Amino acid sequence: MLDKAKGFRGRRSKLFRYAKNAIMKAEYWSYRDRKTRKRNFRKLWIVRLNAACRANGITYSRFAEGLVACGNQLDRKVLSDMAISDEPAFLAILKKAVAALENKRAAAAKAA
Repeated sequence: MLDKAKGFRGRRSKLFRYAKNAIMKAEYWSYRDRKTRKRNFRKLWIVRLNAACRANGITYSRFAEGLVACGNQLDRKVLSDMAISDEPAFLAILKKAVAALENKRAAAAKAA
């Protein structure tokens, strides 16, 4: 147990009782935060995509709807990276999504 607590400060690394509690908490937090990290990155990607979409006159939710309508399989991580590093490619995908969204609306209006 003390070997696991080697990098801790003070009593937590030298005395068994404190080291045991510190290790238990550290393991609990590391398990919990591995799950939380995934949520946080997904939020970050959505915020970045929303900013890139709004800069081009469309909201993120409409963009996501257009991606589904055009059958695009790129995930949020790739799209977010593309919006930052490769703007012309992102704009091409955005235009395809907007066109697919307009076709979807036209088909819905025609059916109604």
